[in-house]
Amino acid sequence: MLTLCGFSASNYYNKVKLALLEKGLPFDERLAWIGATDPAASPLGKVPYLLTEDGPISESTVILEYIEQRYPDNPLVPADPYAAAKVRELVRYIELHLELVARNLFPEAFFGGRISPSLKDKLLPQLEKNVAAFATLPRFDPYIAGAHFTLADCAAVVHLPLVSAATKIIYGRDLLATLPLRSYLARMAERPHVQKVNADRKTNTEQLMARAKAAASVTATAATDGR
Repeated sequence: MLTLCGFSASNYYNKVKLALLEKGLPFDERLAWIGATDPAASPLGKVPYLLTEDGPISESTVILEYIEQRYPDNPLVPADPYAAAKVRELVRYIELHLELVARNLFPEAFFGGRISPSLKDKLLPQLEKNVAAFATLPRFDPYIAGAHFTLADCAAVVHLPLVSAATKIIYGRDLLATLPLRSYLARMAERPHVQKVNADRKTNTEQLMARAKAAASVTATAATDGR
């Protein structure tokens, strides 16, 4: 039995969760907040990590590669080497060149924090450049890599809405607006497994925000008490 550890508010956790569901693999979920992970399974304390009969695995992309090789039924990567490379290329662009850069905006966009105007100014041209490059790759026919649902869709469904929302909130415009993202996500939202991932994400995000609020309250009380 596979056990996916982490929390459903995490887009990287949801990328793996969606892949497991789409492949039809039985698995358990174990809630592990940041700061409460197993260091033997995730040395950097990141989520997700996967417990397998062979041992633990960390890093979402590595987990997905393991799943594909260990459980080849219902593949999410094409057999053709070039087509497979194009799927992995999409995942790399989405995560490294879009989500990882836009992630710097998340504290202010989603969590009530503040980021410096200089950082916003620095990130905008980088995001514009990366979005323009990424826009040459997706096919949306009907899936992001073509005719079949792949790992690229698992990444796109969980990451691209965050990039879209964050840039709209911070810059007043959605930097992904030139792509047919809205219609694509609407199609993906018709898939039962995407619906489950999104529902669990919403519930767990509420739990995450409640935890953050409680932690902030404790910190404020401690400061007031002079501890």
